[in-house]
Amino acid sequence: MHELYETAQALVADNRGILAADESSGTIAKRFDSISLESTEENRRAYRDMLFTTPELEQSVSGVILFDETIRQSSADGTPFPDLLAGRGIIPGIKVDTGAKDLAGAPREKVTEGLDGLRERLEEYRGLGARFAKWRAVITIGEGIPTSYCIRANAHALARYASLCQEQGLVPIVEPEVLMDADNDIERCYDATSRTLHAVFHELYHQKIDLRGILLKPNMVLSGKGSATQASAQEVAEWTIRCFREHVPAAVPGIVFLSGGQSDEQASQNLNAINQLGPQPWVLSFSYGRALQAPALKAWGGDAANVESGQSFLALRARCNSAAVAGRYSAEMEELARSS
Repeated sequence: MHELYETAQALVADNRGILAADESSGTIAKRFDSISLESTEENRRAYRDMLFTTPELEQSVSGVILFDETIRQSSADGTPFPDLLAGRGIIPGIKVDTGAKDLAGAPREKVTEGLDGLRERLEEYRGLGARFAKWRAVITIGEGIPTSYCIRANAHALARYASLCQEQGLVPIVEPEVLMDADNDIERCYDATSRTLHAVFHELYHQKIDLRGILLKPNMVLSGKGSATQASAQEVAEWTIRCFREHVPAAVPGIVFLSGGQSDEQASQNLNAINQLGPQPWVLSFSYGRALQAPALKAWGGDAANVESGQSFLALRARCNSAAVAGRYSAEMEELARSS
């Protein structure tokens, strides 16, 4: 367990956060469609190579979540991606769930699958270099939902996954995501997030999870995308901290927020506002995917001649979010970087 504690703490040390590069084949294909690039294995490898070889990335990024295909791939010089990252002081991780599927008896709600054979897969991933893992549960806000049944089913699966991870010496990132796709106000999100976190930590306790060896990857408490009233960064910060102080034990070393459909800059602004509220029992950092990658993907465009341009955008977003962990992010940082 001592190694788990050290890994969990290292992932949230020094104002650094996590790059989520664990997009499924379907998701990466959609992102490549946006730049008119075919989603072949080589194009996916080249894209991840561009990301992982970004100069000075290790100054802002502590870990990278990989997909099953990616953890088996190598850089252009033949170095396996887990070795490439570890050699830069970046901890390799792995997504292990197999996706959210329809929850039986609960129309419009999902449960995440992937527990079958997980012990053996975790053992293999550990051998490939992974030191932490991720499992995402999806909670939807809507008419009459989320139901307690859905929340409990996902909380139970998250805890079973976490137990298997700790058994295999991998830090589990526990990701219960309350989606922001509806038209709800921020108070409705607070209620759904509170119910979800309460159920998750109830299950983690009963399944004997050592909270010192996990990280929590939740949503921020936000207004739904379709809400006529959008909460300010200050409101997001206040509602989020209130919710987490009520439900997240202090033993958890870090909370690494997901971006959850926020724009690149909005994700940085909200994280900064959260950290400006002062010291909390846990480190409050980031585990962003699209909010770190989107500008880099667009600048790269699938062209080897644009690798440095893509990397410069990833480095900028990583620096901005690292500054937000310290509560020192500002819009001027982005303007100065773009003009330099």
